[in-house]
Amino acid sequence: MTASPVPPVASEVGAISEPALKAEPALKAEPALKAEPALKAEPALKVAALELFLDLVFVFTITQLTGSLVHHLTPGGFAQVLVMLGVIWWMYDAFIWLTNAMPPRTHGRRALLMLAMGAFLVISLSVPHAFEGSGAAFGWAYLVVVALHTGMFVAAGVAPGAALRMGASNLVVTALVVTGGYLTGTAQLGFWAAAFAMQFVTPRVARLPEFRLRADHFVERHGLIVIIAFGESVIAIGIGAGAAGLGPALIAVALLSLTVCVGLWWAYFGHDDDARAEHHMASLPSAERNRAAVSVYYLGHLGLLFGVLLFAAGVKSATAHPGAAITPPQATALAGGITLYLVVNTAVRRFFGLRPNLPRLVGAALIAGTVPLGTSVSALAQVAAVVAVLAAVFGHEARRRTAERAALSAAGARLRP
Repeated sequence: MTASPVPPVASEVGAISEPALKAEPALKAEPALKAEPALKAEPALKVAALELFLDLVFVFTITQLTGSLVHHLTPGGFAQVLVMLGVIWWMYDAFIWLTNAMPPRTHGRRALLMLAMGAFLVISLSVPHAFEGSGAAFGWAYLVVVALHTGMFVAAGVAPGAALRMGASNLVVTALVVTGGYLTGTAQLGFWAAAFAMQFVTPRVARLPEFRLRADHFVERHGLIVIIAFGESVIAIGIGAGAAGLGPALIAVALLSLTVCVGLWWAYFGHDDDARAEHHMASLPSAERNRAAVSVYYLGHLGLLFGVLLFAAGVKSATAHPGAAITPPQATALAGGITLYLVVNTAVRRFFGLRPNLPRLVGAALIAGTVPLGTSVSALAQVAAVVAVLAAVFGHEARRRTAERAALSAAGARLRP
């Protein structure tokens, strides 16, 4: 999985033509780029094996959040899972920043990361009943994560003032989480929602330009996280099937659900646009790169992850009752998750100048309209319709890409003597 960097966004089926790539002279002419020659001279920073090991806990976290959502497919349940995902993802993403600044190459660093892994595990264990008595355990484990992260960031040689300001802001978030953990109901949700909102303040308080971010590692790391989320969708197919008899309807809905996962993977990784995305990030001045890391990678990937969670919750119901109609919340989760994923995917692609994007937005709207199929016909019919829409969208993009390449080749042939 670490053989090549992974794109931060969905790849462009209708990829940028060469003239489009040359249309960014402002980025190349930035004086700030000349002020950072060290970044170009450094060897590539790849994702370490220990980071992948740490991701095993995040797999469990995604599984726990999906399970919680399946049992609470209500507006309140959606809000609780979104807040928990946002709070957890904030610190998990923070450890990606950390290993970007100080790769785990020494035994001491590895030991501290394993301690953080244990704290994340406790957080994950508390997720199913976090609003029913396990909130305190969630909060105190979160405090351990924040303390380890802040201490390691200071030790990494990052500007002490920026690291301490970030740590102080994260401690405020932690205080809200711990306090809320001792409450219940709306009060707890309010405190944790406030902690979630604080994450929009921390980047300003920490003065992001003082952090030095390596684009290659950062881009690859987030792509691997998305693959992990896709893995939860595959697991959901098997869990939903349970002990049901392996009949034609179950096989069909399982294969179609897997096809949807392939479509989501294609939306993010197809046509290997990772090089363009990484190049774009690396070419940005440090301050802009760090702001993009928050907006595209934290916020953007939060939306992608929540979309996959919703889809996984819906697909569990689809495989459990493939030939029967499913409830409106189940059908909404299935279609809504894919719709959210495509909308966020399109927004992130626009940041990187990838196109076309309109077909994906049209596809997202059409998929949102499949809910009545699930509630009045069957889960199988809804999943089949989703696959048909994704196939049409990506097929259109592939044809457009082929036509653009043919036009470029024809233009080049005319210019030859």
